Amino acid sequence: MIQPSWDTIHPSEQLAGTPAVRRDGHWWLVAPNGGAVPTNEPALTRELDSLAVALDAANRAVAHLGTDESEVGRA
Repeated sequence: MIQPSWDTIHPSEQLAGTPAVRRDGHWWLVAPNGGAVPTNEPALTRELDSLAVALDAANRAVAHLGTDESEVGRA
């Protein structure tokens, strides 16, 4: 398990601009000062997983709206 640092975080690893980072299947809380703490609490990791799934679904829905011609012009 490679500990992330603020300088090495890829946007795809970060949860919506928060300090929560998922790397190699594990969640971390990463601080700009270089510190990182693994999230070993099962309730927290479940919640972060749920938020990541919901955010992904929302992003897909928004992307679909932008490409669905049947939605163009509807308010």
